[in-house]
Amino acid sequence: MLFFIFLSFIYKFPGIITAGKTKRKILMKLSPHILAVSLALSVATSACANVTTFAPPEYLAWLDDLKKEMVDRGISQKTIDTVYAQDFYHPDPEVVKIDRKQVEFALTSTDYLNRVVNKTRVEQARKRYREVLPLLEPISKKYGVPANYIVAFWAVETNLGSNFGGYNTIDALTTLSYDKRRPAFFRNELYQALKIIDTWNIDFTRMQGSWAGAMGHFQFMPSTFNAYAVDADGDKQIDIWHSFEDAAASAANYLSSIGWQKNQTWGLPVSLPWNFNFADTGRNNYKSVGEWKKIGVKTLNRRKLPYNDNLKAAVIIPEGSKGNAYLVFENFKVIMKWNRSENYALAIGTLADYIADGKAWKPAKENPAVRLKTDDIIKVQSFINRLGLFKLDEDGQLGSKTREAVKKIQKEALLPQDGYPDYKLLRKINDYNPEIGFAVPVPDRKLHNKN
Repeated sequence: MLFFIFLSFIYKFPGIITAGKTKRKILMKLSPHILAVSLALSVATSACANVTTFAPPEYLAWLDDLKKEMVDRGISQKTIDTVYAQDFYHPDPEVVKIDRKQVEFALTSTDYLNRVVNKTRVEQARKRYREVLPLLEPISKKYGVPANYIVAFWAVETNLGSNFGGYNTIDALTTLSYDKRRPAFFRNELYQALKIIDTWNIDFTRMQGSWAGAMGHFQFMPSTFNAYAVDADGDKQIDIWHSFEDAAASAANYLSSIGWQKNQTWGLPVSLPWNFNFADTGRNNYKSVGEWKKIGVKTLNRRKLPYNDNLKAAVIIPEGSKGNAYLVFENFKVIMKWNRSENYALAIGTLADYIADGKAWKPAKENPAVRLKTDDIIKVQSFINRLGLFKLDEDGQLGSKTREAVKKIQKEALLPQDGYPDYKLLRKINDYNPEIGFAVPVPDRKLHNKN
């Protein structure tokens, strides 16, 4: 600050520049000292800004407890002192807003696919696949995960390494640990992140990632890093930010460890027979491929399913009976262990297929009748909760619990049990009578005057 005051002084009194040689010499001698003092004060001012002076007392008490807990769990005092020399208190935290953010309309599966697996991404992923294939081939051989799937995860997670996220991992996780929505989860991830710093002597200021604490090329959460990250390039460091080899091998090791089935696909789009029983759908309702064949499930071009009859598979319909259907195998569930979203797993599998087969990209087609507002889904969840049969989060998201509950309600309402709350179900809910259930009330018989 003093340095800028000094510059302002010179600007206001330009005559000093044209002063005699003696004055100029004195000025030149003083300038470095003034600059040093100003920089020192600037650092001190910055340090003061980082101290938790303006944080509320409850936050300061919470932070003290947090530090003590981390040390008790084995984090070194040096790491705690280094990391928390900065102030991570934010009166209006952006990461909390993102954690709570809901879109106006619920994305359909087709919306999501067309947004994530678009023509540009397919072309870029194929290009990078060819470039990194020599590096990925030994990794794929070691862990049994095909290179096209590794590249698909890479493309979806960080746009092929071009976007790791703009948040400091420790800052984001500290903020989310203080928030009341999921404090236990984020507090544990914070511990795992501090453990990474302790173990690998990583500069925490370089740990950049997503708003939720996911890091590196494949957006590993800290707990995933500690459990599955590997040093693939042999430099005795695990660097998932700057070593793509480390990052890719870590991703393959993770997938292999959580159940990836070698030489199996994720699934494929299928056509269903006209008399298909939608109660049989759901990723946990496994039948053999032979059984699905007998029911009449075929490929989209109405051909016989090209898989061994003994292979176990499930049929999912993420947009209900009027939407697209998919036959999915065990690897689909493995992808969902990475991210608990059917839409995400469909995107990874679809993109992996495009990368490997070289077919021209085509947008997924959507039936407009399947689109629902988030508020409509919340209305269905609220109705189900009022019946007392389930306890659902009224968040507007079609998670597995909501889908299962909707199936049961559809059965009572004599609707196809596809687990998708369409407008027919909404009308039934609007007309619901607690005394007679979903039955349609019989109107009173009109009295006719015989006179």
